[in-house]
Amino acid sequence: MATFLLSKPCFYPHSSSTHLYRRDVFQRHSIVKYSLRQYHHTPAAATVADGVHQREPFGLILPGAPNTRSPTPTPNTSSATDAKPVTNRPLSHQILNPGMIVLRNHISIRDQVDIVNICHTLGVGPGGFQQPGYSSGSKLQLQRMCFGRNWDPETKYRERYRNDGSIPPPVPPVFIPLVQSLIQDAQAHLTSANEIPLMRPDVCLVNFYTATGRLGLHQDRDERPYSIRGGLPVVSISIGDAGEFLYGHTRDEDKLQKVVLESGDVVIFGGKSRLIFHGVRGIFPNSTPLPLLEKIKLRPGRLNLTFRQF
Repeated sequence: MATFLLSKPCFYPHSSSTHLYRRDVFQRHSIVKYSLRQYHHTPAAATVADGVHQREPFGLILPGAPNTRSPTPTPNTSSATDAKPVTNRPLSHQILNPGMIVLRNHISIRDQVDIVNICHTLGVGPGGFQQPGYSSGSKLQLQRMCFGRNWDPETKYRERYRNDGSIPPPVPPVFIPLVQSLIQDAQAHLTSANEIPLMRPDVCLVNFYTATGRLGLHQDRDERPYSIRGGLPVVSISIGDAGEFLYGHTRDEDKLQKVVLESGDVVIFGGKSRLIFHGVRGIFPNSTPLPLLEKIKLRPGRLNLTFRQF
């Protein structure tokens, strides 16, 4: 799997000229960046059914001044791994499979701060973060909030209300052009743009993993048949601590591939990889980039937003 630096000139399949990719990204994302900076002043838009007990809010931002500690990443996984996060990363991309790509260091620190602010504001309100689980009482090892539609490990998208009586807030409008521009950025590196079709996200699962968090192997296959058959992609944004991401076309963990996803990385999988098995084997504690911690006091852990079209 080759890695190509995006700071080099690269050819856009849908254009008649060659661009410096870094400059083009900044131009096309400028409006999105401005919108993100405005959004976290907007109150959460969600409701709770009458008579339902409120859950304890889970916030992403800790009180006090931003942290200035130096990151000392150490893997916290159930098995040994040689994958490690790196520092001082350039913009780059990595094609993992047909229809599956990682855009490295693609979300700026400024945008990461704005995304955290939005998710924090909505996460402490009605329909915000909670620890999902099963009727048996077992819980997933993460905190989750949904945008657009409620998703539950057992009922999937069938129930409008969560078990606390709330309904999820809509996908923040500023995220829609951001996600679509990320897909277009990915398409620029593929043989054909059809490998990862463009979509309009109307659902997002927002997961927060603490140092011991993980997510078992699964497929994202609960969206409508049109979305699945059309290979409409899942767009996954990582912020905070790095995580070890497993993926492959099998449930056999010994045959899976792995990649470390760091703060600012974006994974997109659609087309032939739309139903790929994937999961998070572990988190690298204290690997959040120092420039991010200098801007915002993010709770230790990994924030992950996965957008899709229902």
